[in-house]
Amino acid sequence: MKLTEKQKIEIYQKRKQGTPIPCLSLEYGINKSGIKYLVCLIDAHGLDIVKHDYHRYTPEFKLNAINRVLINQESINSVSINLGLSNIGTLPRWIKEYTENGYTVVEKKRGRKSHGKEDRQSAGGKQSTEGRKCEATQAERDSYDTTRILKKIRCLSNGKREARKAEIAQAVTELRHETKRSLSFILNAINSSDTLPHITRSDYYYWCNHTDADWKYADLMNRIITIFYTHKARYGYRRMTLALWNEGIHVNHKLVQRLMNKMGLLGVTPKAKYKSYKGDMNGTVKNLLLDKVVDEEEHKTYYNRNFSTTTVNEKWTTDVSEFHIAAGKLYLSPILDMYNHEIISYNLSTNPNFAQTMDMLDKAFKQYPNLKGLIFHSDQGWQYQMQAYHKKLKDKGIIQSMSRKGNCLDNCVMENFFGKLKNEMFYGHEFEFKTIEQLKGAIEEYINYYNTERIQTRLKGLTPCQARIQAESVI
Repeated sequence: MKLTEKQKIEIYQKRKQGTPIPCLSLEYGINKSGIKYLVCLIDAHGLDIVKHDYHRYTPEFKLNAINRVLINQESINSVSINLGLSNIGTLPRWIKEYTENGYTVVEKKRGRKSHGKEDRQSAGGKQSTEGRKCEATQAERDSYDTTRILKKIRCLSNGKREARKAEIAQAVTELRHETKRSLSFILNAINSSDTLPHITRSDYYYWCNHTDADWKYADLMNRIITIFYTHKARYGYRRMTLALWNEGIHVNHKLVQRLMNKMGLLGVTPKAKYKSYKGDMNGTVKNLLLDKVVDEEEHKTYYNRNFSTTTVNEKWTTDVSEFHIAAGKLYLSPILDMYNHEIISYNLSTNPNFAQTMDMLDKAFKQYPNLKGLIFHSDQGWQYQMQAYHKKLKDKGIIQSMSRKGNCLDNCVMENFFGKLKNEMFYGHEFEFKTIEQLKGAIEEYINYYNTERIQTRLKGLTPCQARIQAESVI
């Protein structure tokens, strides 16, 4: 279904006011992915992007978009939003035409399609065969639409489970708008298949008019949406539950999870990281975060990682992570306290050199002059094997510890922080940063937010700074 400018603005405003995506999909007859794309597109470019102005894209423009997906491995949605394509299916169509035509950009010609000699018939012959042509065309259209209907209904289950009638009813509504077919035709097509669940006309209207029991939580859903977007889509259902509890709204985490899933408030997945390991440079030390366990019954000896602490400044950890954008690369080197997962100090540099590591240490030592007995953990990166690094820690009375070779889990506390940071402010937003300075400012803003505003489940709803203040008051 083709939406008007007014309808697109209505969808965007209703979504921002808390209307769930499934309800908007049912009301306007478009699929959920189309609504999500529309909201992200307007967020990125403003309401002017929905104006129905005709766009004629040049072959160079199309090729650039296609290369970003096929060569640079960017996602289709992020490229489409970045370029301001009004339709979610535009770029996939370009890619399909590009590959089917021998990796050549297809440029549509303007004007009416020309007809061959075989289409030119005498007036008498044309009249006699007109009925048969229309009949064949209608039969082909019926066959095409039936295949399309069955394919959409089969996709609801994805081979994992049987589609529910509520989902089928919503898909039928979308198909009525997309195919311009009657309800009877669509239902007959579905019921003609023995492999699909049958649905009657009364079932369809029942589920269309069915009132969702979760609508009684409308106020709670509005509050969840406000918190979700206030924290820039960084909260999952666990931290969302804690945030609601901090506001005096006592709800079960399972209810919050169900409502967030219903509203399409979901997270993202992690990606690969930068590795600083360059081999053993005769500067490695023992891993002090391992507890030896002797199993006398099984006659086995193994080690358990021990990241537990009783207060702040007992165990610190560090590592380096890379951020890659079109303008270049930026490297983050932070120090994290294992007690409250607070970032003690950090350095941002365009080059992961030894000066970056030393500057990070100087900032931490200036903040906490007395660190005698502290265990400082890292991986076996080349920076942490340097003699100057060893001496710097020894002069402060700090005990150095390193992960075992090829065992990233030994430093999983630091890796966990990098995963949170990149998932919540970097992945999916890479092309929003035009310069290295913009990226640097965003990382600095996030670390401040992480320390002072972002509550954590493991801290029982406190922020790292609140947990530190609480621990220091006990001491």
